[in-house]
Amino acid sequence: MWLLRIAWRNFCYRSLSSILTTISLALGVALVVLVLAISGIVTETFSNNAQVGYNLVVGPKGSALQLTLNSVYYLSQPIENLPYTEYMEFFDADARAEMVRKYGGDPALGERPGKYSGFIAGGYAIPLALGDYLGEFRVVGTTPAFFANLRHGPTLEDPFSFRDGRALQSHSEEYGYYEAVLGSRVAKFMNLSVGDKFSSTHGDPEGKGHGKKFTVVGILAPTGTPNDRAAFVNLEGFYLQENHAKPLTGDETIVAPSEAPVDADGVMPLTIPEREVTSILVRTGMPMLGVVLLNTVNESLQSQAAAPVGEIAKLMDAVIGPLLTALLVITLITCVVAAVGVLVAIYNSMNDRRRDIAVMRALGARRGTVTGVVLLESLLIAVIGAVSGWLLAHAAIWIFSGEIEDRTGVQVGILTTSVYEWYIFPLVIILAAIAGFVPAASAYRTDVGTNLSA
Repeated sequence: MWLLRIAWRNFCYRSLSSILTTISLALGVALVVLVLAISGIVTETFSNNAQVGYNLVVGPKGSALQLTLNSVYYLSQPIENLPYTEYMEFFDADARAEMVRKYGGDPALGERPGKYSGFIAGGYAIPLALGDYLGEFRVVGTTPAFFANLRHGPTLEDPFSFRDGRALQSHSEEYGYYEAVLGSRVAKFMNLSVGDKFSSTHGDPEGKGHGKKFTVVGILAPTGTPNDRAAFVNLEGFYLQENHAKPLTGDETIVAPSEAPVDADGVMPLTIPEREVTSILVRTGMPMLGVVLLNTVNESLQSQAAAPVGEIAKLMDAVIGPLLTALLVITLITCVVAAVGVLVAIYNSMNDRRRDIAVMRALGARRGTVTGVVLLESLLIAVIGAVSGWLLAHAAIWIFSGEIEDRTGVQVGILTTSVYEWYIFPLVIILAAIAGFVPAASAYRTDVGTNLSA
């Protein structure tokens, strides 16, 4: 215990040098802890958001990863669009015939079941139409089935709940085809509430604004998924925006709709030949059919299917994982540099200590005792620096916990830890012991007679 007291007095006697060295080590430890925390948050965010409840995302031929990022995370740009008839292939003959009666199109479409309809009995197929923006956020055209069928949360059992308002409808007496539901982040950053109206912009955030405005009828409660940063609009209203109708060639067979609601302005929904979808979220009736459907869709000429969980796992393994590993290696190097700083600080002070060491030796202290004091001082700096760095990192995490939860849905607190964090303390102590070895060896070799007479 008395050796520790001597080491502490040495620490306090050279307080400026000791404190600066400790701060350097603390910052290195804080960086490592923050990188581990960021790694955990990123991994948990991607893992949670990849568990989407549906088996597949179906879209046009192209990159499966881009299709997943675009449809699940609302990132990247749409590859292309699919004809609405591809979406109809997931429904039986009765449902297809109803679509023809409602929207108008070739009656032959309702005379047969869709070629993929047998795979989703008991499941669902939900269309998405992308391409517009509300500020920096994506506008997603979809149907009420999006809010009725999709689930989120760790067990995928939590339905969408609304902080205010309700889900959008296919058509309402009050707003016609122009209803919208906002994710929690969109409502917050765009300062919109239920009853407000907005116009989307075409193609990019700075694109041309559409004339038709959507009315906000609901604001989602935070879900911790990409849906928090999307604005969902009625698919029919999305189609009716300028430049959203597919041009007709004149060769299409179109029977006028017989069941479509008409707005007060006389607006009717687009016919089937004029419609396109960006992608389709598909849940098969039986999970094992997902692989069969994926292969079946990928054999077609127009469409491809991607499994979101698999694509995100590939992204983590190929890109994000190596980046996080590289960042962790860099921060560990920072810790090593800080440990070298401990070595330099203590070693440079040895010239000032030689007389003190000689006095200790003259009073009966053994070489091992003197060496132990120097090593203890190095370890003291390491322990104070490691604990301070850990506390600093977790204080920063706690300060930004609200922002982290808003952006990722991951709840973190001041005591939220990664299992790998606990390896930092023995690592720092080992580095400090190694760093203290050189000045300790110098103290061991101190000549008593020469330094007492100096």
